[in-house]
Parts: sequence; structure tokens; C-alpha cells
Amino acid sequence: MQQRKKLVAGNWKMNGGLAANAALLDGVLAGLGAPACGVAACVPAPYLAQVQARVAGSALALGAQDVSAFASGAYTGEVSAGMLVDFGVAYAIVGHSERRQYHGETDATVAAKALAALDKGITPIVCVGETLAEREADQTVAVVSRQLAAVLTKLGDKAAAIVVAYEPVWAIGTGRTASPEQAQAVHAALRAQLAEAGEAAAMQPILYGGSMNAANAAQLLAQADIDGGLIGGASLKAADFLAIVAAAG
Repeated sequence: MQQRKKLVAGNWKMNGGLAANAALLDGVLAGLGAPACGVAACVPAPYLAQVQARVAGSALALGAQDVSAFASGAYTGEVSAGMLVDFGVAYAIVGHSERRQYHGETDATVAAKALAALDKGITPIVCVGETLAEREADQTVAVVSRQLAAVLTKLGDKAAAIVVAYEPVWAIGTGRTASPEQAQAVHAALRAQLAEAGEAAAMQPILYGGSMNAANAAQLLAQADIDGGLIGGASLKAADFLAIVAAAG
């Protein structure tokens, strides 16, 4: 029986510096070895070259935190998928709740970014998630299904090449975490939606992205449809990140 892929991706967000990055990467690579799952670090754009050089030949893949929906042109401040390819980027986060909230990204924008990444051979990590108000209104599944549907419709048969990350907005950076049962329920709904796009899509990883850390990772990752994590704060501490990778293995 085919096994679903597993992935642990660190999202450094707007953190880091040349010295801090070097120390963090040294710690991660010293303990990473040959992990049983995919492992990636999604780093701020100014540090792509530094991280590319440091992770070369290792099991740590390089990821970006965003990608433009456009290939080139008069889009000041944007970074295209083609530019990311120059740095060996394997993954790009699209639709993170912070991009949706602070930069006004719509479902259509997220779908366009996912397609732009795929067209250059970069795997988009498509983020979906509900706010606390939406959860309390019992709209969780409706919200995440709408967000994912926009991407699946845009991608068509390319949908089998994406990674999905469920990140309840109310659990990001707050210290609050969905219970394993709450997270599993949403992951199961997302899995069923992916299955409608085809058997290959259903085999893609669905990551949990709501304050997963070294203490709660094993319990979350034991759930049937949680295939890894999109890790925020814990990815900035080598020991914590490695503990999560070990739990995913």
C-alpha cells in the first residue's frame, strides 16, 4: 500500500540575520542526518542565497515564504517563481493567514500564486484556516473548503502536486492549539476534498500549522490525516525543530 508523504516545514517568518541563521542551520544540520520525512526551511527572501549554500547536499530543502502570481514586470517588491528557482527553492508558502490578513490576499490571489509556483516546478504549500469567530460560528469546514476549492479549481489536474497546510488563525502565535481531535476533523474534511480531485491529490501531505511544538507534535502527528507540520516559532530553535522532525518520522 502506498504511503502518504510526510513533511515538516519551518516558517521562519520575519526573523533571522546572517549570524543567527548560520547558528540555527548548524544546529539543525548537525542533528538532521537522513530523516524519515521531508524537511524544509522557508526563509526570508534576503537570506535565500545564504541558506541555499549552507544546505547544499543535505536533507534540508529550501523554501520561500511567498511567491508572486506574476512571472515578471512592473511589480516592485515582488519575487517571481523564476527568481526562486535560481536559488534552488523547492517549496513556497502561499496564502498564509498573515498574508491574507495584512496584505489583503484573496482566495483568487492565493490560487494564482500556487499556479505560478507549480509552473516553475516549485511545490506550493497552500495555507487554509479559519478565524476564532468563524470557528465559533461553526463555519470552519465551510471556510477551509472554500479556500482550498479556489486553488483546486485553478490548478485542475496539477492539484496533485500541492501540499496543504491547515492553520487555524486563532492558534497561530497565540500558544493556543487545536486539540488533536479538532485538527484531525478538519484534516479529514480536507483529505476528502482532495480525494475528489483525484487519488494522487489525496496522497499529498496535509500539514498542521497552528502552534505545533516539541511538546505537542507527537500527539498531533499521531492523527490519521495529519502528515506533518508547518512550524513557526519552534523552527527557530534547532532542538525543538529536530524533535518535531523525529516525531513525524
